[in-house]
Amino acid sequence: MPEIRFQVQWPDGSQDTCYSPSLVVKDYFTVATTYPLADFVARSRTALTIASDRVQAKYGMPCSLALGQLRQIEATASRYEQLPDPRVTLLQFLE
Repeated sequence: MPEIRFQVQWPDGSQDTCYSPSLVVKDYFTVATTYPLADFVARSRTALTIASDRVQAKYGMPCSLALGQLRQIEATASRYEQLPDPRVTLLQFLE
């Protein structure tokens, strides 16, 4: 199963590199696109859940790395929820 990393920029300018065990994230994100925070989190939740489900279908257990990445995205996003218009930019895919 091909894995991928994707680099994001948070509302404060900080950057993170995120992990997915599946290329499905490319179906939910576009490079150099800025997403409202809630939309970014929702897209991440959908894509990483699908990725984890694919791992489970192939190996019999969900992907703890994908689910852990989702928890990390949700935790980081929660720091910006109080901002007036928080946005996250998908900088690049790292293949």
